[in-house]
Amino acid sequence: MTIRVLLADDHAMFRSGMRAVLETQPHLDCVAEVADGHAAVAETRRLRPDVAVLDIRMPKLDGLAAAEAILSSPGNETRVLVLTTYDLDDYVYRALRAGASGFLLKSLPPEELLSAITVAARGDALIDPSVTRRLVARFTSSIEPVHGAPELDRLTSREREVLLLIADARSNAEIAAALHVGEETVKTHVSRVLAKLGLRDRVHAVVYAYRYGLVEPPH
Repeated sequence: MTIRVLLADDHAMFRSGMRAVLETQPHLDCVAEVADGHAAVAETRRLRPDVAVLDIRMPKLDGLAAAEAILSSPGNETRVLVLTTYDLDDYVYRALRAGASGFLLKSLPPEELLSAITVAARGDALIDPSVTRRLVARFTSSIEPVHGAPELDRLTSREREVLLLIADARSNAEIAAALHVGEETVKTHVSRVLAKLGLRDRVHAVVYAYRYGLVEPPH
């Protein structure tokens, strides 16, 4: 399946470099590249790409505001990855509140950006590992737990285990090791957890777990 990608960055050279990297992959198709946030929103609504890669600092409308506009559009199915040169908690916090599927540093190797696009397109969420656990602490500390979630009765005991490990910011490989199962089995469990709870991706699974008091915010 071809993944359709929109690139938004105000630096033409960086944008061209990203496009060149995408064009090395037969399963990725760059359908548009734009230089500001307003254009990113307009072109995403017009072209409906699978993934929009947005730089945070852009003219007219920054990448976070553009992400919020895209993700709040009725019927939107585009996943958003936010790119920045800055490892700042406030950026990550706002991106995830908007519903972004990933927050990545521009210093990542090209192959990791390609992997992130693929991960986002299939409905998973990806945050740069260097900020994940710190982010979870910051993001969830502001959530007031609400005890009692009837949807939890839909989960098997193993699926509950998986949900708690997701909430601990574990990767699929780490969950597989903890449960002594294969990664493909973990992927199946994760998909079922998200489907049964009506969650968009792993980030929202983390929020769900903290919101309903299944785990306590880390300190």
